[in-house]
Amino acid sequence: MPKYLISFERGAMDHIPEEDFPEVGKAAHAVIQEAKDSGVFVFSGGLKYDDGDAEPAVVTVDGVVTDVPSPESKELIGGFAIVDVPSREAALAWAAKIAVACRCAQDVRKFMHDPADD
Repeated sequence: MPKYLISFERGAMDHIPEEDFPEVGKAAHAVIQEAKDSGVFVFSGGLKYDDGDAEPAVVTVDGVVTDVPSPESKELIGGFAIVDVPSREAALAWAAKIAVACRCAQDVRKFMHDPADD
């Protein structure tokens, strides 16, 4: 089955009041548990940006480590889930559940097929 990346941009949840985060976290964990129980879950996580060892970096093709866009950039991923589902429609359905739980829009992208995985 194809795998899909469901993700949201860093800052996409900034509109949520701090006191609502426990409820949002509980809802997000419930959706992920549902994905696990359904057998479509591959991996998920939120990305950390607020300490020294979590600073994002880009390593160029010649091995040089460079800075990424500023932390305020919308180009950085805030969180993601990977699901293994039979169709785009199924991926969109999971993205809708995650969007409701996380209270932010989700980007859905299909991974390319790798024949080595067959």
